[in-house]
Formats: sequence, C-alpha cells, structure tokens
Amino acid sequence: MKPMSSFKFPVINPVLHGELRLKIMVALDSLNDADFMYLCQITDSTRGNLSAQIAMLKDAGYINVSKSGLGRFSRTTCSITARGREALSAYEEGLRKMFAQEVPAQEERTIINL
Repeated sequence: MKPMSSFKFPVINPVLHGELRLKIMVALDSLNDADFMYLCQITDSTRGNLSAQIAMLKDAGYINVSKSGLGRFSRTTCSITARGREALSAYEEGLRKMFAQEVPAQEERTIINL
C-alpha cells in the first residue's frame, strides 16, 4: 500500500481571514493610523460591526486603539502594530503560496472486499 500524500496547504491566519478585519488591516498597513469613522466609511461597515472587529484585532495584538476627547466629541484612532504588520505579511505570503502550489493528484486506493 502506498503512503498517504504529505501535501499540506499553508496555514492561513483565521483572525485576518475575515473580510472586514482584512480590510481594516490593509487600510492601517497603508495609512499607519486611521480614525474610526473613516474606517467605517472606507470599509462600508456599520459602527457596531467595525467596533467588534477592531476589538478582535486589538485582542490579537495587531492594532492599537486610542481615544481622545470626551463624550460625544471623543475620537477613536486605530494604528497597526509591528506584530500586526508581521501577521499581515505572513497572511499574504500564505495566500501566495497556496495559489502557487500544485495540488498532487489523488492516489488510487485499493478496494478490499471482505
């Protein structure tokens, strides 16, 4: 019997794989930092959804969140961290590898009749 294939796809970071989280990270990678409302606008997201996704990225250590001002006049700004840049770069590289890989043909299996 032939051994099973050792082929494996690259691991893709599930935190970055969500569409909105990926948009946030790509924007922050380009801009370094951005206002919450600007991120809401360019990602076409609701404030509640954006807030939840920002919290997930912050918890992962990929972004910093700072607040200034008080009450209705407060401003939230997000910025990418070094860890976030590394994770985004690794994510991009993993996708490139995945698309460049040639998946080996499935090996024929011997059917054993009992």
